[in-house]
Amino acid sequence: MLFDKIEEKDVTKAIVEGFSAMLSEHTENDVIIVGGGPSGLVAGRELAKKGVKTLIVERNNYLGGGFWIGGYLMNKITVRAPGNTVLDEIGVPYEEYIKGLYVTDGPHACSKLIGAACDAGVKILNMTKVDDVVLREKNRVAGVVINWTPVSALPREITCVDPVSLQSKVVIDATGHDAEVVKSLVSRGFMKAKGFGAMWVEKSEDAIVEYTGEAYPGLIVSGMAVSTVYGLPRMGPTFGAMLLSGKKAADAALDILNEQ
Repeated sequence: MLFDKIEEKDVTKAIVEGFSAMLSEHTENDVIIVGGGPSGLVAGRELAKKGVKTLIVERNNYLGGGFWIGGYLMNKITVRAPGNTVLDEIGVPYEEYIKGLYVTDGPHACSKLIGAACDAGVKILNMTKVDDVVLREKNRVAGVVINWTPVSALPREITCVDPVSLQSKVVIDATGHDAEVVKSLVSRGFMKAKGFGAMWVEKSEDAIVEYTGEAYPGLIVSGMAVSTVYGLPRMGPTFGAMLLSGKKAADAALDILNEQ
């Protein structure tokens, strides 16, 4: 036989035991990143490289967000300088289209970024949706409340499956324009979100990186969630700011961890 002999039960046990061990280990984390798009993956890689216990929670069955497919379902990714430095770090080839604007293949760039995050030690829960936050003294964010994405999508009259919670010292909202973690605080009146503005690429990318940081005690916003919180212009299908925002979010998380 080409393959070693195993039974179906062995495959099932390997999946169950491996997943259970990982989930049990990550009920407590240094940093939880909500959203596995480019800014979340970069932040995760930067943190894990420094030995920070990091978990990414992603509601879809895939990672990368729009980094897979670029704009209008055309899978070419554009990155403005200096965001291309991140592509250099993870070994993604690209071409200069015009001065300061680079183009690369979405699937290649996204696969490299996912691999780089995993190689650094990031762990991932996908098909998992954040329903709420964990709060501690002075309403500081101290984790997230999660459920399976399919369960969260069902009407409550059909099924009621209680969520579970994961604790962390810092949470990063990298959920894009939806700003899902922020919304749970807005709904309680703890913070406000202005909503993102109309597209203006040149202004948006600088502003997103500038405003990346702690938006509420224990909660950092990264990527397009930044534009939703502060009312910044959207930037469309270019990703330099997403990558650099992830780096800045990681730095902000390290600052918070070092203060604790």
